[in-house]
Amino acid sequence: MKPRPDPKDRARSSIEVIALLAFCGFLFIAGLQIVGLVGVDEPRYAQIAREMLQRQDWVTPVLHGHPWLEKPPLYYWSAIIAYKGAGGVSDWAARLPSAILSSLLVFFVFVWARRFRRGMQLDAALMTAASAAMIGFGRSASTDMPLTVMLTMAMLSWYGWYASEDRGWLLAFYVFAGLGTLAKGPIAVFLAALIIIVFAGLRRDGRLLVRTLWIPGILLYLAVTLPWFLAVQRANPEFSRVFFLQQNLARYTTDLYRHHQPFWYYLPVALLALVPWTVFVVAAVVDALRDWRFSIQKPPGQEDLRTFLTLWLLLPMVFFSLSQSKLPGYILPGIPAGTILLADFVRRREEAGDKPNSLLSLLHALLAAAMLIAAFIVPFKLLKLPLPGKVIIVAVALGITAVLALWASLHTRGYRVLRFTTLVAVVIAFSLTLRGTAPIIDVLQSERPVQTAMERSGLGQIPVIAVYDVPRAVEYGLAFYRNLPIASYERNEIPKGDHVVIAAAGTKTELEYRLPGRHVTRVCGFPWQHLDFYIVTGSNSAQPQP
Repeated sequence: MKPRPDPKDRARSSIEVIALLAFCGFLFIAGLQIVGLVGVDEPRYAQIAREMLQRQDWVTPVLHGHPWLEKPPLYYWSAIIAYKGAGGVSDWAARLPSAILSSLLVFFVFVWARRFRRGMQLDAALMTAASAAMIGFGRSASTDMPLTVMLTMAMLSWYGWYASEDRGWLLAFYVFAGLGTLAKGPIAVFLAALIIIVFAGLRRDGRLLVRTLWIPGILLYLAVTLPWFLAVQRANPEFSRVFFLQQNLARYTTDLYRHHQPFWYYLPVALLALVPWTVFVVAAVVDALRDWRFSIQKPPGQEDLRTFLTLWLLLPMVFFSLSQSKLPGYILPGIPAGTILLADFVRRREEAGDKPNSLLSLLHALLAAAMLIAAFIVPFKLLKLPLPGKVIIVAVALGITAVLALWASLHTRGYRVLRFTTLVAVVIAFSLTLRGTAPIIDVLQSERPVQTAMERSGLGQIPVIAVYDVPRAVEYGLAFYRNLPIASYERNEIPKGDHVVIAAAGTKTELEYRLPGRHVTRVCGFPWQHLDFYIVTGSNSAQPQP
């Protein structure tokens, strides 16, 4: 006869679930529409999903009528569903897949920790949700968060099988590994294999690898991944060359896409990605590395989890540090391991009755205060405005208050208040960011206000638009908001008839040189992004200048 559930435990679980719902809604969904799509990838991925929806083609990703075979379809499929559910295509709907998947990840971490490390589940879930990288990428239209979610659930499932011998967890590992492959390609399987192989090597347990390679699980993985890969290859014979050789192998081994960074690039990226938990995550990693040798001599247990999580956090950083192409999102799949490791660290310290030393408490308090101060001053820095005296006074006062409050609470009450006090700072900082920084980013980085300015000037009625001497983000952003391809003068795509040119401010003379015999008239501009709007009229009888 099963024991009756404790009413207090049920009430506590209900409160924890409500807290998770509230934080996921606030951190991932609230204000999702404030900032338009930014950069190159967001509008490009959102447009691909739109065209797949319009074509009713769930196999071949298409951009402006041409196959775009750089990434697998999981994000595009999710965005198509979001467009349908949201009643149409929009920038905020394009971000819904990452927001919803991030929330799903937080709840998965909660359920998993409740099963395998009961007592740390709320810490693990909320610390994961409230890290800078998770918040940023969880609100973006990109493939990085789908990969991170699926790889995180795959790795936690694998460890669940390792700790319990329940093959249901191993089946889940293969399903999530397959979905990770559909999110961003073979890197999902490679990272999972790298972490498991090194972990088994440290455990001196070669049989662990043999047991992991379970035939039903492999067949399940193939059932998840093969249908799309075979279908897209059949529809696009060039897929294998473009996707595997160019987008995976060449991207890693060469600087083909001009994303070169120094070898140490991911160290500061990881430290920033883990804000505001960075100080204690570093402490947890140091603690795990110091004690990892004991895990080799012990049966599966707490030290094994620490070793596993540390490898999961560090190995993606090492692997991508060797890459010739580096972008911040590449190490995102390792960030949840750091926050879960921290939750385990806090739980063990609480059970031992320890308190953080004064230096750790002070550094953590200073980091949280810096986060709050940044939320105040970043809007002025973005607009290149001098800081008003009142703002300086409020920011300094808030920072000092945060330092004193966090340091005093940690010093007196220990690790049990780490999550609560830090989340208070996160909520305040994020609220200030939504009110102050986000609208400015929209004006400075998104092409949504540029399109609005064109509409107000009457230029939006002209169907042909080209760009000249502007960032690629302008081209892709306008292409999404207008749902039309944008010609580029740099690619010698100069329209023959009358058209609008969006160009860098002050380039009228250059345009006239490139367009002999045609009239170039400046209509207006968008000074926030240093753009001018021109109308080009006249025949295209003369050859454009190079």
